[in-house]
Amino acid sequence: MSKPLVSIITPCYNGEAFLKRYFESILNQTYPNLELIFINDGSTDRTEEIALSYRERLEKRGITYIYEKQENAGQAAALNRGLKLFTGEYLTWPDSDDVMVSDAVEKKVDYLEQHPDYGFCICKTKVVNENNPEMKCGYYERMKPEGEDYLFEDILFLRNIYFAPGAYMVRSEELLEVLPDREIYTGKGGQNAQVLLPMAYSYKCGYMDDILYLYYIREESHSHSITDSKKVIQQLEYYETILLETLKKMGNDIYEKYEGKIKCFYAARKFGNAVDTRDREFIRKEYLEMQKQNFYIPFKTKLLYIKSTNRILKSIVDKVKGR
Repeated sequence: MSKPLVSIITPCYNGEAFLKRYFESILNQTYPNLELIFINDGSTDRTEEIALSYRERLEKRGITYIYEKQENAGQAAALNRGLKLFTGEYLTWPDSDDVMVSDAVEKKVDYLEQHPDYGFCICKTKVVNENNPEMKCGYYERMKPEGEDYLFEDILFLRNIYFAPGAYMVRSEELLEVLPDREIYTGKGGQNAQVLLPMAYSYKCGYMDDILYLYYIREESHSHSITDSKKVIQQLEYYETILLETLKKMGNDIYEKYEGKIKCFYAARKFGNAVDTRDREFIRKEYLEMQKQNFYIPFKTKLLYIKSTNRILKSIVDKVKGR
């Protein structure tokens, strides 16, 4: 009896430094029935040359290989292109600079086959320093909840959650139930929440104890270069927009239920970072957003706002605090 087809969609922009490692990890998979969809998102380096050089080896290994190139439009747009093309019964979408361990696909398929009540699953992930692979960087995992699983809301409010795309595998039938047009919101800030939110709202997630994904970090990495508060605020704004647009797509009732909570939560997060910038306009903008959403503002936060935006009252506040 043949194994179910597993589709792997990988967007890539200027990944020449990592593609050999990526393609070798695909070739090393123990699972026999794979469809690889590689989307070159307008790369200007040797990405196309390297990606095409692997076609013969992939096909000889029995892997269906689909290579697509588009003008640079971002990871989410590239993933959308792959979503229109995939045909597998299961789907995973690893990044081109990360690695799936050799039995990652096999173990995830076996897990989902043995647990038909789960719509998708997540494994544990090892964090690897690109420049010093021997350095101990720890692991990413979602602690399995005791009792009811609130994964949907945890994605909304950044609780006990991490985004390493190749750590997840979804059942295609269930995915197409929640994304019938095979399309996610294409805003800046990634492509994971747009897939996981509708899945977590409608289906149960299974938690695997296996470490099946290697997540590489590096100094120049986009997601690890957020070294100042303004960049953190920008990333929070991107993520907030992704959440709201994804909820709109899921339905007005869901959007209306969570819109205010999301805006309050991220306004508070952004306000905390805005204070660190010492930019009064930044601080005022996020404080007014909390007020607009009828967010409960603690007295200490009000004092912090006064101190950060009004030079005259700053000395008074310092005296009140005994400084």
